[in-house]
Parts: sequence; C-alpha cells; structure tokens
Amino acid sequence: MDTILLDFDHDTHVATITLNRPDALNSFNRAMCHEMRDAWYTIKDDEAIHAVVLRAAGDRAFSAGLDVKSSYGQPKIVWNHEDPGELLSPKWQKMWKPVVCAVQGMCTAGALYFVNESDVVICSQEATFFDSHVSAGLVSALEPIGLMRRIGLGDTLRMALMGNDERVSAETALRIGLVTEVVPREALWRRADEIATSIAAKPPTATQGTVKAIWESLDKPYRAAMDHGLIYTRLGNPIAKDELAAQPAPKTAPRIR
Repeated sequence: MDTILLDFDHDTHVATITLNRPDALNSFNRAMCHEMRDAWYTIKDDEAIHAVVLRAAGDRAFSAGLDVKSSYGQPKIVWNHEDPGELLSPKWQKMWKPVVCAVQGMCTAGALYFVNESDVVICSQEATFFDSHVSAGLVSALEPIGLMRRIGLGDTLRMALMGNDERVSAETALRIGLVTEVVPREALWRRADEIATSIAAKPPTATQGTVKAIWESLDKPYRAAMDHGLIYTRLGNPIAKDELAAQPAPKTAPRIR
C-alpha cells in the first residue's frame, strides 16, 4: 500500500491503520480511498483481529480531507458519480469490529468521514476540527449527515456554515461530544492503543454485535430498532458467553474516566 500503513498485532488482537501522506496533510486521493476499502476488508476477514486503531502520520494534520491538488475523477454521467466516503467507511464495508480514531492537528472537510465512522474518537490537546467546504464555494452536504449523529443539529450547522472562520478546539470537541477524551500529543497513539486493546480483550461476538446493533439502530424507528436489537442478543449472546468462558479472567482494575 502506498498511502496507508496497515499493521497487525495478533497478540493484542488489534490492527492499526496509519494514514501516511503527511506531506499532503494526509489528504485522501483515489488511491487512498481504494486502499482504505481494501484494508477494511482485510481486517474484516482476519478473525484474530478484534479492534482497530485509526491514526495519521505527522503532527500538522490528522487529515485535510479530499486532496484538491490531485483530481479524484468522476464519470461524465452525473448519475454515476460516487461518494469517496463510501470507500473510507468501515460501516459501508460491513466491517463491525470497533474502530478507535486518534486525531492530532487539524481535521477538516472530508476527514470528518473518518471521525463520523469511528466508534471511539479521542484527540490530542492541539487538535482542531472544522468544515472548509463553504469557504471554498462548495456545498457541505455529506459529512454533516454523519456529524449530526455525534454532535446534534446546532453544532453541525455552526461548523458547516462558519467554514474556515472558526475551528473547534479539543476542549470544545470534548464538550459537544465530538470526541470522548483529550490527551497530550505524545500520549495520543499510546492511549488509542490502550483503548483498542481493552476492547479487543472482550468476546469479539459481543463487541461486534454491539457495534452492528447500535449503528443499524440509527436508520430505524425506535420500536423497530429495539425489536431488531433483541434478535441480535438472541443470536450473539450464546456465542459470546462461550468465548468469554474460554478467556482468562481479567487482572486489571477498572479505569475511572
């Protein structure tokens, strides 16, 4: 792979994806989109991997979104245009292993796809989030859909409409629920790995069923989501109980957050 690094630790059952275009602020081009899709499928097919860390090389940016200096390219027929975010998305690939996203530097525009599709998002103290679309004369119509599921309508509209004129700090991101934890830059990757390792130590049928049930509930009315979730408990719980029985008892005390 040319645009990302993909590492597997089968001892901890954690895979790590590193966006690896720091000179281009880890912006994504068509090659990265296809490599991300391939990575999700590779992780999905490896039954020894139970959780994923998504991170980015360099200090300036987690990702600046779509690389505007290299044409992504779309078919001439407008009805055949595709959303690059579908290839970046673990959920579009039906990859239900929990994803822990670690954000440093700036995270803007299309980079929000990565944040929107992750299950746990943490960031470093200097991280900033913003949506640059309208400042570039572009309609912000796709990333906000996922963003609203994290931070609500008001904060989503403010980010989308303020464009480059306002950046959400790490402190504000924590307050509005865009991230769940803020750590020093030097501790970011270590903390993401700790969270992923903790998740990966739990029965994989339980964690993946939980991710699948919660994400799929977002597209359903409340009562239908509850009925659907009940089916997943009936399917997954017996298997997860057997997986738990085969594991050694945990030796660490719970961490207070």
